[in-house]
Amino acid sequence: MISLTAIAHQAMIDRGLLPDFSPKVHHELDKLQGPATCTTNNLTNLLWFSIDNDDSKDLDQITYIELLPNNKAKIFIGIADVDALVKKGSAIDKHAEHNTTSVYTPTKIFPMLPEKLSTNLTSLNPDETRVALVIEAVVNDDGSFGPSSVYRACVKNHAQLTYNGVNAFLEGKAPPPSLAGLAKQLELQDVFAQKIKQYRYLHGALYFETIEPRAIVIGGQVVDIAATQRNRATELIENFMIAANVATTQFLESKNFPTLRRVVRTPKRWDRIVELAAKENVTLPPVPDGKALEAFLDGMQKKDPVGFPDLSVSIIKLIGRGEYLAAFPGEKGPGHFGLALRDYTHSTAPNRRYPDLITGRLIKAALDHKKIPYEPEELIQLGEHCTQKEDDAERVERRLKKSAAALVLMSKIGKHFDAIVTGASAKGTWVRILHPPVEGKLTQGFHDLDVGDRLQVKLVHVDVVKGFIDFNAIPSTKK
Repeated sequence: MISLTAIAHQAMIDRGLLPDFSPKVHHELDKLQGPATCTTNNLTNLLWFSIDNDDSKDLDQITYIELLPNNKAKIFIGIADVDALVKKGSAIDKHAEHNTTSVYTPTKIFPMLPEKLSTNLTSLNPDETRVALVIEAVVNDDGSFGPSSVYRACVKNHAQLTYNGVNAFLEGKAPPPSLAGLAKQLELQDVFAQKIKQYRYLHGALYFETIEPRAIVIGGQVVDIAATQRNRATELIENFMIAANVATTQFLESKNFPTLRRVVRTPKRWDRIVELAAKENVTLPPVPDGKALEAFLDGMQKKDPVGFPDLSVSIIKLIGRGEYLAAFPGEKGPGHFGLALRDYTHSTAPNRRYPDLITGRLIKAALDHKKIPYEPEELIQLGEHCTQKEDDAERVERRLKKSAAALVLMSKIGKHFDAIVTGASAKGTWVRILHPPVEGKLTQGFHDLDVGDRLQVKLVHVDVVKGFIDFNAIPSTKK
């Protein structure tokens, strides 16, 4: 029997990632008897809660909101203080620094930190008091950000909620949570998250609606591939985390501390984005313009909501991937094109992402008026390393998604599918079929095709172990 877990383990090794924890890591774990002692500002009485995936156990952040006069609100984001137990230079830290991220495959998660930490001692688990870094940010009535602050506090997660459950409540498809006050908190957080969203889009942030394939696993076996999409609950967390990350950057800058920025540079294939818009009788400027692109996306979302996810995939591919760059006081480096933000770092998932753990250490040093814990060259190298290992992790995840999809498609060799081109380069041409939402390589009939083109394809070959899914283009079906 084919084991996706075994394939994933080998894929980790092939990409230079560590699938297992060393004896030194386990030795350090044995010494950890409990969570970090919380002796600071006590905010456990606030109605904090988490929203995450249905199966998430590594809870990095919790949120709370307080209504202010003049239709303003103060949002609170509590972030796990992972550094309280994972010290820089320890064996546990070295493992995390090597991989830089947790890797999620259909049948096994390869956590960045051992589960004793990431799902227990450093996780913001329900009904447990934990030490956290708290970010306060005022949100104005128009969705812009007002004053913010960062500090330590003791917090307690009063409810572990899920994206699906929260979205169902916000859409009126599920009853309110039973915990007193929680329904009002959810509704108020949703209102201000939408205000932030609208403000960002007015200033050039891009709205995408992608369809992400997710393997349905029962009894350790993949039985189907389903699609997951954004909803109001995911948008709530997304916009609150953006507020936290912007506030974090501004705080560190105010202390003359460096930051590890998350940036997406100006699209390299803007010319192709212009071509895609022209096919819809929309003229984009010859140079990259976030506001113009968002106006095009907004119009297409309203005009063709069914096809909008496919357009989103194409535009995302053409914009390009993000990277981590060290920024130092006084420097004005590139921003995040897709978010229309210059002051943006990753800080809200330190159990899962190493850049967030680095940022947490910078915050704590700034709060304590201590020396910057990273030398400039070290921070530059960490940014480059995190970018590379994130790419390696994404390749493992994509490979295993394809292996899972190959299992599901084995019985469909020879069948025809509607598809869209998602990648086109000297290395090859890739397409994504619509049902199920699976990506594969076009091995025949790929000439003159480019990202965004629609066509029909025939499934000709799958290889579960290698994660290969091969299609041939059906002649004269390019749309």
